[in-house]
Amino acid sequence: MQPTRIDYCQFLLSSQLNFTLTHHADHHAYFSHDAINRYLSGDKLTSQLIFENVRSQIDFSPNGYVIFDDSVLDKNFSTRIELVRRQYSGNAHGIIKGIGLVNCLYINPESGDYWIIDYRIFDPDGDGKTKLDHVQDMLTHAIAEKKLSFTTVLMDTWYATKDLMLFIESVDKIYYCPLRNNRLVDDSGPAAPYQHVSALQWTQQEQSQGKTIKIKGFPKQHKVKLFRVVVSTNRTDWVVTNDLAQDSTDATQQACRTRWKIEQFHRELKQLTGVEKCQCRKARMQRNHIACAMLVWVRLMEVARKTKQTIYQIKHGLMGDYLRQELR
Repeated sequence: MQPTRIDYCQFLLSSQLNFTLTHHADHHAYFSHDAINRYLSGDKLTSQLIFENVRSQIDFSPNGYVIFDDSVLDKNFSTRIELVRRQYSGNAHGIIKGIGLVNCLYINPESGDYWIIDYRIFDPDGDGKTKLDHVQDMLTHAIAEKKLSFTTVLMDTWYATKDLMLFIESVDKIYYCPLRNNRLVDDSGPAAPYQHVSALQWTQQEQSQGKTIKIKGFPKQHKVKLFRVVVSTNRTDWVVTNDLAQDSTDATQQACRTRWKIEQFHRELKQLTGVEKCQCRKARMQRNHIACAMLVWVRLMEVARKTKQTIYQIKHGLMGDYLRQELR
C-alpha cells in the first residue's frame, strides 16, 4: 500500500504538534518513512488544485474583495532545505531564513467570510519572479482564468508601487493601499514641490472626506484619493485609492480593516496545518507539503462554517474527543 495525497492531508489534519515524516510513519500501520518520502517526492501539486477544491465553497459577491500579502515560513534553523532564503519577516520583525509565500484571498464583504484562492512560492532563483510579479500573475488569473466576481483589490504598503497600481486600474478594479510616510506626493497642483505624505496639511473636511493628490513618478495628470486614517494614538495610515468618488474616511478605514483577514489566515495556516514544520530538503517535497497544508486549511474552514465553530475548535476538538474517551 502506497500513501496518497489524501493520506498525507489526513495526517496533517490529525496531528497536533509533530508533522514530520518520521512521526507520520511511527503512527501509521502500513506506511514506512521511505514510502511517505517517495510520495512527497513524486507528486506535483500546484496552486490550481487549491482553487479546484475551494471554488464550490465560495460565496461570491459582486462587491467582493481580493487581498494580496506575503508570509514567511520560518526555517531559521535549517541549513540545507531548498527554497529557503534570507528575507524579512513581519512576524519576527527582522530578517530570517524561510520560504516566502505570496497569498491571494477572496473575501465576501457582506458575510466577512474568506477563502484562499491562489498562492505562489517566492523563488527568484528558480523562476526569476519578484513578489510583485506573482501578485500581477495571480490577479490576471483571477480575472481571465478563474473569472471571479470582485471589484476591489486590497494590499499592503510594500505592494503600493506605480506599476502594480496602474495595472490594477488597467483591469478596471479599485484598489486601497497604504503609503509609506516618506512617499512623495503633491496636493497643490504645480504650485508647490512634492513633500512627504506625512507632512501634508489637512482641513477638517479633508480629514473626513479625503483629498485628491498626485504621487511622484505617476503620469502627469494621474490623480488618486488620499485618506488620513488614524489607527491608534501612535499610528496613522495614509491610504490611497483610485476610486475618486470615495468621500468617506470611515468607509476607507472599514475597507482597510478587511485587509487583516489575510493576517488571520496566515496565523491559522501556521498554527493548525504544520505548514512550517516539514523538514524535507528537496524543493518538490516542500512544495507538495505546502499544497497539502493549504488543502487542510480549506477542509478545516469548510467544516468550521458548516458546524458554526471556529477553525481552532475543529482542529483541537480531535484531541478533545481522544481525552474524553480516555477519561471515561
